[in-house]
Amino acid sequence: MQLASLHEHIKRRIDTELEQAINQLPDTATRLKQAMLYSLTNGGKRMRPLLVHLTGNMLDIPETDQRTISMAIECIHAYSLVHDDLPAMDDDELRRGKPTCHIAFDEATAILAGDALQTQAFTLLCEHPMSDYANQHRARLVATLARAAGYQGMCGGQAIDLATTGDAIGVAELKQLHQLKTGALLTACVEMICLVSPDITTTHQRALCQFAQTIGLAFQVQDDILDITASTETLGKPNGSDVAQGKNTFPSLLGLEGAKQELAKLHHEALQALHGLPYNTQYLIAFTDLMVSRNH
Repeated sequence: MQLASLHEHIKRRIDTELEQAINQLPDTATRLKQAMLYSLTNGGKRMRPLLVHLTGNMLDIPETDQRTISMAIECIHAYSLVHDDLPAMDDDELRRGKPTCHIAFDEATAILAGDALQTQAFTLLCEHPMSDYANQHRARLVATLARAAGYQGMCGGQAIDLATTGDAIGVAELKQLHQLKTGALLTACVEMICLVSPDITTTHQRALCQFAQTIGLAFQVQDDILDITASTETLGKPNGSDVAQGKNTFPSLLGLEGAKQELAKLHHEALQALHGLPYNTQYLIAFTDLMVSRNH
């Protein structure tokens, strides 16, 4: 199966599973429930579930485990976007070509929707069906996702981003920012799959996590490039918004051509991390190519 077809299949499956998970919640706060569903199903590319499934298929991990991990990660990702779009953060009115959650509903509901999606992620990791082997590792899965989403990951990176907006920082600091803000959750996709793999060696796990960390940074470099080269219609949000807000980006520090060279370097390093693994890595190689060549 071609990567594009597999991606579409995984996306449809995860979309359906997430919708079912939210619809099964009791109707005690219907507006909040609607906001959660709106934020989860508003056209996300499901790149993180794709990475989970490609790694899981390569390591022969049961589909139930892949699905539960993917759903939890997407709940965290969706919550982060809802909060990221709030007036106190990036103050965005468009997300994937649609009104952001606080515009479609209201600011208070958006805050609660983000909170509820975050806790829904951990409910899924604790309760959603998984294999007998994975059942023994639910606590470690929760800890891994919590670390990637919290102070030592996504939230910490966002805090650095907010604190440095309008102030110039160096490339090393920018890389650290994005390794936390964007890369930590992408790395968790691989880390969590490795946790439910009974046969993987420490060396192979380390190589896969290095791959994920590198491709996570490459993802952000390409995001920065697209922010100034792609149209608002293609991006689904205002282009040039990072520059307008005074954010530090790879093009602003390195120039557009320098950012493209950095992207090519990271692309090569990600492929090198896969080299020598005793698995069929063809889909992860294709995923790497997709991450650095996407147009939105």
